[in-house]
Amino acid sequence: MDEIRDFEIIPEDENLRLDKYLAEVNDDLSRTYIKQLIDDGRVKVNGQVEKASYKLKPGDQLLLQIPEATELEVKAEAIPLDILYEDQDIIVINKSWDMVVHPAPGNESGTLVNALLYHCENLSGINGVIRPGVVHRLDKDTSGVLVVAKSDSAHRSLVDQFKGREVEKFYLTLIKGYLPYETGTVDAPIGRDPRDRKKMAVVKEHSKPAVTHFTVLERFRDYTWVQVKLETGRTHQIRVHFSYMGYPVVGDDKYGHKETLAVERQMLHAYQLTIKHPTNGEQMVFTAPIHQDMEDILQELQKNNRINS
Repeated sequence: MDEIRDFEIIPEDENLRLDKYLAEVNDDLSRTYIKQLIDDGRVKVNGQVEKASYKLKPGDQLLLQIPEATELEVKAEAIPLDILYEDQDIIVINKSWDMVVHPAPGNESGTLVNALLYHCENLSGINGVIRPGVVHRLDKDTSGVLVVAKSDSAHRSLVDQFKGREVEKFYLTLIKGYLPYETGTVDAPIGRDPRDRKKMAVVKEHSKPAVTHFTVLERFRDYTWVQVKLETGRTHQIRVHFSYMGYPVVGDDKYGHKETLAVERQMLHAYQLTIKHPTNGEQMVFTAPIHQDMEDILQELQKNNRINS
């Protein structure tokens, strides 16, 4: 089944070329690939096929049709997986922070999907060859719990649970600064950043509701260790909300700033995931311990950055 993405042009994007705009707001697709989709008539502006050079106008409605991902030959690769649970319907892993979830043109190997194809005899085929079994995603630099469907029926059940907000997701993150609140909720809508279309931002117009709950676990002089519960699942939600508050996630080059700590990635970990088993309906809770790089940073802060040290 083709993937459909739709966009509404806002005044800040007036006079941008069609191909340039689509490349900015679809950072998982190359500009060359987008140009090909336009040439193939898979992009429509207000219901009409336009050229790549078309200059956008406020209010234009864009429809992008991405063909089912079958063009790459995805090979099984013997890549180690940290498996938390597995049965005939699902497999749950603790994803490494440096592992991309699914292949893309120019990045066809070393991904989670390559590893899963080697490990599993069957995976759900709903998302096509490139994303078999993938129900949800974690950013490349985010580690933690990820559930994958091994059958089409399990895939449909899990997708419905995510869409219906029946899934409970907890994260752990280290943020820059001394967060003065014990607990709190950020209720701020997220949409494309009008100043940088490759980023998300808290914006009033052309946005979707986004709610993040947090609890402080430990404070240091210059940093705070926080547990986060997502009520919604917007792109980059945790990173955007904490940056909006003035406490960016440590190591986040996109929404933060240059970090003095010796980190290789953003300090964000999907700690716990609660789902209903897609076959028997049993509630299941999966917990993934933080990876060694985060553990090392916490130990360093506990030693050298304590408030009363």
